[in-house]
Amino acid sequence: MAVSIRPATAEDLLQMQSTNLWCLPENYQMKYYYYHYVTCPQLLHVAEDHKGRIVGYVLAKMEEEAVVNHGHITSLAVRRTHRKIGLATNLMKNSQKCMEDVMSAEYVSLHVRESNRAAFHLYNETLGYIKYDVECGYYADGEDAYDMRKPFKLESNLGGGKYARDFLDRDGLIRMFPDDVDSIPPEAAEVAAELQIAEAAD
Repeated sequence: MAVSIRPATAEDLLQMQSTNLWCLPENYQMKYYYYHYVTCPQLLHVAEDHKGRIVGYVLAKMEEEAVVNHGHITSLAVRRTHRKIGLATNLMKNSQKCMEDVMSAEYVSLHVRESNRAAFHLYNETLGYIKYDVECGYYADGEDAYDMRKPFKLESNLGGGKYARDFLDRDGLIRMFPDDVDSIPPEAAEVAAELQIAEAAD
């Protein structure tokens, strides 16, 4: 099953929309795809099969007027016939790399349905996103969404979600990570543990 991942072109947008309609309940008008393409073309990537058909995509953007420069994954989809071969992971990694290297983003955010355990596992376990907050009733049908974020640098300021807590690193910089210890990056957990030991000694 030969599939290649490449940057999206304007000609791909219609097939991206078609893939979205097949795969996801969250759908967008074509002008929304064009908005992403015009503002941040580097962040859009597609998976193309040997017949030139788009079988997956990632739709992403940089958040405008944000206090902390960061990217956002608007939509990720892979057709059922081409799942479980790493396409979603590689699409995400391509977009994230452009955010970090080209756009100098501090972190990337996304929303995922609370019930979508497969997607949550991909983002959390495979790609290293942390559960940062919960947005109640985010989706049109009333389901809650997890606000998930991935820092590109350990010292990235992710903001002040209600699942976040502050702690100081060795250089005295404020970092934000969730209360869910299992989703804290190992190096951050190590710093937190050292701080707890130091506090206990005091």
